[in-house]
Amino acid sequence: MLTFTVPDMSCGHCVKAITNAITALDAGAKVTTDLETKVVTVDTTAEQAAIAAALTEEGYPPA
Repeated sequence: MLTFTVPDMSCGHCVKAITNAITALDAGAKVTTDLETKVVTVDTTAEQAAIAAALTEEGYPPA
């Protein structure tokens, strides 16, 4: 289970973009987001660095 703080996540569109970026990398990933705390939790087999890179490429770099 990986956890990322994503300061730029602020709305439903952000959540969808983040979820799509992660599931494009690992279709079986389970993504949980909390807009209030700006935390994304990912249950995945992908490497943490790969998920972080996908988020950054999508425009939501993790802190």
